[in-house]
Amino acid sequence: MRKLLVGMMLILSGPTLAQEAPGKVLEAAVNQVIRPGMSAFAEKAGVLEGSVAALCSDPSAEGLETAHDAFADAAIAYGHVEFIRIGPLMEDNRAERLLFFPDRKGIGLRQVQAILANEDASAADVASLRGKSVAVQGFGALEFVLHGTGFEALTGAEGQFRCQYGAAIATNISDIADELAFAWQQENGIAAHLMQPAPEYDDYRTPTEALEEIVGLVSHGLEATRDTRINPFIAKADAAPKPKLALFWRSGLTMAMIRANLEGMRRFIDQSGVARNVAEKDKGLDNSIAFEFSNANRALDLVTSPVEQAVEDPKQVQALHYLVLVTGSLQAQVGEQLSAALGLSVGFSSLDGD
Repeated sequence: MRKLLVGMMLILSGPTLAQEAPGKVLEAAVNQVIRPGMSAFAEKAGVLEGSVAALCSDPSAEGLETAHDAFADAAIAYGHVEFIRIGPLMEDNRAERLLFFPDRKGIGLRQVQAILANEDASAADVASLRGKSVAVQGFGALEFVLHGTGFEALTGAEGQFRCQYGAAIATNISDIADELAFAWQQENGIAAHLMQPAPEYDDYRTPTEALEEIVGLVSHGLEATRDTRINPFIAKADAAPKPKLALFWRSGLTMAMIRANLEGMRRFIDQSGVARNVAEKDKGLDNSIAFEFSNANRALDLVTSPVEQAVEDPKQVQALHYLVLVTGSLQAQVGEQLSAALGLSVGFSSLDGD
């Protein structure tokens, strides 16, 4: 009987140790990372909207450069929060409307090219643009407008329609960013449910469910970064590199976006304190995760050329392949080791539809 009681106490003590202060972790995740990140994205998206509108009003090389910079800033701001694929981002097709990727068959590209070739006036109107394919109304479409074939026309009157279409996309991105920031600020919305789960909620009924959600966001975000942002364009044993499968290769933002994705997840783990909310025997996990994120940053620092050149340079190729290994290690640390340390279940893949 004594052994049975001791065994029961050990079983019950695991979740108790792992959940000593889940409320603080959840509150920090929302207030220190998610809300500020969504607000920063909305701010940068607003600047993007204004810069493209200004370019249309007064076409010039300087105005185009300003729009290019604003595009980069807004895309990177989105990259920091892109992994937060719950609630508002997953409603109303916002994630796909913001960034339709990967576009493995080039369907979105052909649709954007057709709009430009036919000067489809309905695509230059924000309201009607929102009713079109998700592939023609987000960052991918705007990148082609600003950086794709024929973008030089934006510096003169001949690029007027192209610019108007770009302005509609930029406004759409800004509107979606505002919707995200607003939704996360609501007192009785997803933020409240995530920070203070309750049995009557349909989304987060217990702290365990909420913790599983935030740990899963990082685990699946790391998987998506590796499998959709890096692996598709690097060389394989039986295949040559395919740099034009990389996200944002036209604008030269491929690696900057990968860095933003990883930085957003690193910040989420660090500032939420989720990896420090474990039993004493697992206290080293927080440092191990931080160390692997540092390794990822070191690998990113070695990829200094545009992606078309990077995939042909042995040192940069080595860094890219190492980045694949590091993101895989991080996914195992977060999705398996941290999950187990917290007594959670974070098992399914966000990429396979399970």
